[in-house]
Amino acid sequence: MNDNQQKTLKTAFIGLFLLTVLPLVTSPVALATGFAFSFLFGNPFPDKTARLSKTLLKLSVVGLGFGVNFAEVIEVGKNSLLLTFITITATIILGELLGRALKLPPNTRTLLSFGTAICGGSAIAAMAPVIKARDEEIAISLATVFSLNALALVLFPPLGHLFGLDQYQFGLWAALAIHDTSSAVGASAAYGALALSVGTTAKLTRALWIAPCTLVAGLLKKSDERTAVPLFIIGFIVAAFINTWLPSFETIWGGLYLLARQALVMTLFLVGAGLTKDVLRQVGLKPLLLGVILWVAVGITILLLLLSGTLH
Repeated sequence: MNDNQQKTLKTAFIGLFLLTVLPLVTSPVALATGFAFSFLFGNPFPDKTARLSKTLLKLSVVGLGFGVNFAEVIEVGKNSLLLTFITITATIILGELLGRALKLPPNTRTLLSFGTAICGGSAIAAMAPVIKARDEEIAISLATVFSLNALALVLFPPLGHLFGLDQYQFGLWAALAIHDTSSAVGASAAYGALALSVGTTAKLTRALWIAPCTLVAGLLKKSDERTAVPLFIIGFIVAAFINTWLPSFETIWGGLYLLARQALVMTLFLVGAGLTKDVLRQVGLKPLLLGVILWVAVGITILLLLLSGTLH
């Protein structure tokens, strides 16, 4: 590719990214566009888009807190405490057993299980230094979760309508069954405003479990590495607190919430652009098989609990 073609490619990529600022562009469209561009032409800014997507996601999540009532955060956390503990424990145990059956390396199966159990890439990134995972093990785990996240963002909303889930049920399902915060929030946003509020709150409440889980893993592995609650989660809680206790500035908080929603759409374009052919090749069959089995098992279990009224 000559310089002119490269310049044209970069200009087209930037132009498409800037178009995602428009409110008419939805989360699934942004993700699909980013993926299609990257798959067909390649990502001209792989390193920059990876860094920018992480930053935008964190800022978006913080901003979404301005649309959430702080009391909801406390209520969801309190009501889902036992369920969260059981599902996280069961997912990690199932992942360990299946990973051994598939003869996957210990670190790979741990990262995939932990990522599925809590919140995908963030959980994997937090656990990796604790268990002293190698770069290739981290890359394979992230690529597997990343691929399934993209699929979930497209599949979950129509499946929610197919099974007749209301917005509250769908938000809970997305939060518990989709790996990454970005995809869980994106799918919830596509389903409706209430689904977005429930999905965001439940997902971020679940993400708080990163700290105790990595602490336990560090003790079992006798590792000196420790991790803390991600700052963007604290920012989300603070934003929800401000929104709840300063209602006189509702117009400002509402504006920040809308900006955050559109910033999330922009993030998902970058997420899609990061799903390159090289990333897909990195995954491999066995890690992908483990990821899919865990994902389907968790998704179906949560869905059945919701439909039966056991989970509400």
